Order: sequence, then structure tokens, then C-alpha cells
Amino acid sequence: MHKENLKMSNPLLALLVLSLSVSLVTSTNAMKEEESMGVLLRKLYNKKPSSSVQEAAAMGVLRRLLPTHVSSFDFKLVSMEVCGGSSCFYIKNSNASSRRGSEITIEGTTAVEITSGLHWYLKYWCGAHISWDKTGGIQIASVPKPGSLPPVKDQGVLVRRPVPWNYYQNVVTSSYSYVWWDWNRWEKEIDWMALQGINLPLAFTGQESIWQKVFKGFNLSNSDLSDFFGGPAFLAWARMANLHGWGGPLPQSWLDQQLVLQKVILSRMIELGMTPVLPSFSGNVPAALKKIFPSANITRLGDWNTVNGDRRWCCTFLLDASDPLFVQIGEAFIKQQIKEYGDITEIYSCDTFNENLPPTNDPKYISQLGAAVYKAMSKGNKDAVWLMQGWLFSSDSAFWHPAQMRALLHSVPFGKMIVLDLFAEVKPIWKKSSQFYGTPYIWCMLHNFGGNIEMYGILDAVSTGPVDARISQNSTMVGVGMCMEGIEQNPVVYELMSEMAFRSERVQLKEWLKSYSRRRYGKEIHQMEAAWEILYRTIYNCTDGIADHNKDYIVEFPDWDPSWDSGSNMSKRNTQHHLRQETTFRFSFAETNSVLPQPHLWYSTEEVIHALQLFIDAGSSLAGSLTYRYDLVDLTRQVLSKLANQVYLDSLTAFKHKNAKALSSASEKFAELIMDIDMLLASDDNFLLGTWLESAKKLATTPSEMRQYEWNARTQVTMWYDNTKNNQSKLHDYANKFWSGLLEGYYLPRASTYFRCLLKSLNANQNFKLEEWRTEWISYSNKWQSGAELYPVKAQGHALTISKALFKKYFN
Repeated sequence: MHKENLKMSNPLLALLVLSLSVSLVTSTNAMKEEESMGVLLRKLYNKKPSSSVQEAAAMGVLRRLLPTHVSSFDFKLVSMEVCGGSSCFYIKNSNASSRRGSEITIEGTTAVEITSGLHWYLKYWCGAHISWDKTGGIQIASVPKPGSLPPVKDQGVLVRRPVPWNYYQNVVTSSYSYVWWDWNRWEKEIDWMALQGINLPLAFTGQESIWQKVFKGFNLSNSDLSDFFGGPAFLAWARMANLHGWGGPLPQSWLDQQLVLQKVILSRMIELGMTPVLPSFSGNVPAALKKIFPSANITRLGDWNTVNGDRRWCCTFLLDASDPLFVQIGEAFIKQQIKEYGDITEIYSCDTFNENLPPTNDPKYISQLGAAVYKAMSKGNKDAVWLMQGWLFSSDSAFWHPAQMRALLHSVPFGKMIVLDLFAEVKPIWKKSSQFYGTPYIWCMLHNFGGNIEMYGILDAVSTGPVDARISQNSTMVGVGMCMEGIEQNPVVYELMSEMAFRSERVQLKEWLKSYSRRRYGKEIHQMEAAWEILYRTIYNCTDGIADHNKDYIVEFPDWDPSWDSGSNMSKRNTQHHLRQETTFRFSFAETNSVLPQPHLWYSTEEVIHALQLFIDAGSSLAGSLTYRYDLVDLTRQVLSKLANQVYLDSLTAFKHKNAKALSSASEKFAELIMDIDMLLASDDNFLLGTWLESAKKLATTPSEMRQYEWNARTQVTMWYDNTKNNQSKLHDYANKFWSGLLEGYYLPRASTYFRCLLKSLNANQNFKLEEWRTEWISYSNKWQSGAELYPVKAQGHALTISKALFKKYFN
């Protein structure tokens, strides 16, 4: 009665009391989170291999990176107590009497901390740089010879992790980037992870083989699974119940290969002291399970991006979490992984509704579903912790209101769930959900969609966001992470994000970028430092809140009829189609009042052209630098692709003004730009279509597998999903790439067909026949997807010479 009177008489005071109550609960949860995380870390720490195994694994990373300096370093594992109960690395000068005559000793709580310390030393004492091979690789020419390594000052340098976890991967990275990898490439990636300090990597390879064995125990045959798994390039979405069968069936040889590969991957991760995150059961089941268990509560989900609801691919089957069979299958899957890999982790990934909505928004149902998911995990591993992507709270925010979020997040025992704030650099969920309502979370950078190639980033958000989240009131943040859909692009963004795992304060970016430039190119060059200062305030300063999916007209050619003078001239059907197509993608778009479609542009192109001029001017000082060559090609491509966008718009303006000469000129220039960019990309090994296709074919064991794998590889980067004769895939060009071979062999014929049809319509004084163009280019696309023509796998031409010539041609 007293409380009710308080609310009635003073609403503001009542609100204050409520706010204090929420704050108290959140504060209590934050303390619980710290305690539960400490318990988890101790359990995982006790699972790690011996000191000798981890030290040898760290030495293996050094041997592969700097074989000439193996005797220059001494590695030693130390306990977390030495670091005050947290994870750390300690760099110091070796004693004169040290074993093997080493110069630098690096101590760490795991092998990952040791290799992180090695990387830190090589960067900040030796001026070295390490990035993916496909973004220029390593720059170690600046590292002094053995016997001459620079000493550290005084007693050395101690660096602690401000939060325990450094997470890596998105659930779709396995399809956009890793799909065709062999162990040789995986070994390089794990070395890169170790040097970047990643200690919580997703490990999804080979899970289809585990599922095959699990479902066999429920009386399903291999043929029952033929339309359950996707093809190799589409496995990520079959795992998430977005589709089934597309690109398949999956050959048995693939299943066997990938399971063997996964065991090697996990073995190396564990030797380095990493904690792999394994998959778990979310309810996605084969159609045949309904026949074997007719009373099971199995329903079909809705359509996910097919053109017309084709059930060969869409509308997967979901076993309701309330059904007893759910826990049985989930438990069997966890136990089968333990049988295959050993008891190597407590952390399991599960995304219950990734771009699929629950059948009801009833919080009670959602809570029961979450509890069942966790029960299945914990029955298989009593210490299981559920790692969940928080993408659903962003992509389907209209559904996930506070009541629904709380129901899911609080459906498991406290400390048994960790959420990935997947898109925190743009749309942090922790801020508007009271720290995920007290649930531990990892601050993640998403950054890339579809493995697109575009220079883009938000360096300020990366350098400040994790720090602000960690020091915020009642913070439940327990880690940082990189959740890009595709890797091997924008190396500056990933180097900075990796460092945030060891940064307790904001990074002063102007100075950091000067250091980055010197390290990346191996020397101090004023033009390069000036260029990076421009890139920082332009390309790497996107603050408009728009997720950057590359929609440059060359790589995502618009399905656009320029006969429409304004939105009012569009038929209702076409308007709906156009809007629906935009909202199927995995992020939101900003609305625009422009009549013509517009790609994302957030910076001054004039300034970036000046940065390119500075890059070119510095070229004579950087002959032979692979990091410089990659950046030069990428920046030249970026500048020319933005120019092509304007040329495309010029062509549509010419059509509307019925100016055939101007239309012809603009279309010729657009085609010329495609060919010139293709020639530019061909000068660097890292921008070639041929390497993607050949790596796919290399994994095949029969001619039919080779054709299937190549079709998968070609289809993912072009049409992506199903189409009809005159309806392109809703996901066409989602995974577009600026690759030599793809531009001239696919994007150029498509654009040329469009402009030819456009000019034909203009000369005949007719409206543009959009359906005819669609039919023609879709037919071409489907033939190209099934093609087998070869593309180069070695670079041709001199990048600096080509870049200079193109700059003079287009910007002089």
C-alpha cells in the first residue's frame, strides 16, 4: 500500500527507486559474473597442456615466422598468480647465463600470451609487421640480426589482459573464407591467431561428420542426410537452418577430409593454450527425422531468401525445444564431439534463431527454449557454457524487446552464457540492454559482410569502444572479439582490434598510425605517413551508422529501370520487390530520397585521390615491398571503383535526357574502368579469382566433385542463391569480390549487356525492357556458374607502373 501511494503521489521518485533497483540488480550480477568467470577460467586453465608442450608450440610459431632467430628468444610459461590472477605476458632481457644464449625472454600464462608478447616485442622494438599473406604478409626486414636485438629498458615490460577473452570468427567465416583451406593454410592462420593474442577461436570445421554419426544413432541413413547438409560453400547457412541442400549433396570424402582436418586444427589450438569453441544443437534436424519419430514436435521454419519459396532449399525443419528428443540429440552431439576430440573445452556455440524468428514472442516459451538448449549442452558436458551471437538482437530488434531478451538471457544458470555483442563498433547492444541484463558479454567488431573487398573502418570506435564498455558502470564485459564475415582485407583495422585485447586505455590513433606506417613498410616515409593521416579521417572514419556492404556498381550492378522518372512511376509490384530485396540482407540500410540507387559513400573522394597520389609518389622508395604493393593496388581500386559509380549515374542521366551519344560514351567508360581495374588487380597475387577456384578444385577427389566444388565457389561470389529465368537471387552479389578474372569474366559482360539493352531502348524510343535484360544476364550468370574456364593464379604486370598510368589517365 505504501509503495503504491509512493508511485501515485510522486512518479519521478518512483522512477528513481526503480532505477536504483535495476542498478542494484545489475551491480550484483556484475559481481556474480566476475566470480563465475573466475571459476570458468580456472577450470579451463587446468585443462591446458603442460608447460613443455605450450612452450614448444610457441617456439614452433617463432620458427615458422623467424627461423633465423630461434636461439634469440627464450620462452617460459608462468602461473596466473604471477600476473595477479589475470593473463599476461612479460618481456625482459635474458640473463647472460640463459640457456642457448638467448637475448630476449618472454614469459606468459599460456603459449598464446607468449606469442602475443613476441609479436608485441617485434612490433614495438624491432619495427616489424605481421598481417595475412593475402593482405601483404609480413614485414620482418627491419628485425635486427641475431645477436643485435634491441634490449628492453629496466626490469622489462609487463602487459596484462584487461579482460580474459579474445574471441575470433563469425559463424559464416568458415564459408566465406576458410571453406577451401588445407592444413598448410590453417597452420598459418593459427599462427596469426596466436600472434594476435586470440585465445577463444570458433572451431566449426568438420561438424557434418559428427552430425552424420549422431543421426545414425537415431536410425537415419546417409541418404536421409543428402538434402540436409548444404554444399561446401554454403555449409554455414545449412548449420543455422537458413537453408538445406543448396550446393549439395555433400560427398562422403568431404566429410572424412574435414573431420581429419578438424582434429589437427584442434590439436594445434590446444597446444597453444587456446580454448576452442565447438558447435552444439539448436534444433535444426533433417526432414527424415519426422518419419522415424512421427510424434516428435517438428515444424517447418519460414522462407529465408529463396526467390519463390522453393522447398528443395528453403523452410528447414525445427525440433521444438520442449520435445524430449531435443535434449537427447543435443546430448548425443556434445558427447560425440568429446569422443572424437577429447574433453578439450567447456564453451559451445549455439544460435537458436539466426535470422529466423521463434514461433511466438511469449517470454515463457522463449525461456523454456533457452533452458532446453542449455540442458542438452550440460547433459553432454556438465560444465558447459553457452556462447551465443547477439546478432538476433540487432537484425530482428522489432521482435526482441526487453521481455524477450531477458527471457532468453536468463533462461540458463548465471555465468553459463556468454553473449557476443556482434556489431558493437556500430550498434552496441550492451548500452541499451543494461549490460545484456547482467549477462557476461564480449565486445565484438563485425566490420565485414560477405568477404567483400572495400577499404572501410571506424578506427575511433575500435580504439575507444572496448575501453568505454569495460569501464562503464556495472560492466559485464569479459572479452573483445573480431566477428567479420570474411577475413583478409583492411589489415589496419584488424591489427588495431587485436591490440585492444591488451589495451586498458584508449589508443592515440594519430601516433599509432605513424608507427603502423613505419612498421608495415619497414621504414619511415613521410608521404606514407601523410597518406595514412588522410585515410584515417576519410576511409577509416565512417560515422554514419550504415553497415558497409560493398555496393559499388561494378560488383553489385543495380537491378534498376531508368525509365522510372521518380518513385511515383514505379508499379506497386516493382516497388515492393525493390524494398523487399533491400531488407533481405543481413543489415539495415539508411533511407535515401534519391531517385537513382546510391552506393555507400562516407568520405571525400578528392582527399582520398590525394592520398593515392602520395602512395604513388612514395613508390620508388618501396620497391619490392609486398605490403606496399597490396595497399597501393587496394587504394587504386577503391578510387577507381568510386569513379565508376559516378560514371554509371552519368549513363542513367543520359538515358533520361535521351542523349544517345552521352549514354554511349558513359557506358564505354564504365566498361573501360572495369577492364583497367581488372588489369590492376591482376598485378597482385592477392586479388585473383583463379586462386579461389583452384583451391576449391584441389580438395576434390573425383571429377564430379571437382565440378561441384567449382560450381559452389563460383556461385557463392556471384548469384549466391537460387534464381528463376527472370528473377535473380535475392542474395546476388552479397559476397561480391574485386578479383581479377571476376571483373572481366563476369561483371563486364553483365554491365555490357545492360548498356547495350539501354542504348537499344533509347534508339527505339522505348522504355527500358528490364525483364529482357534480367533474362539475358541471369542466363549468362547461370552458364558462368557452371563453367570451367581457367583463370590465372599468378600475378601479371607491375603494380606501381599500372597505378601510375591509371592515375594519369583518370585524374591528371
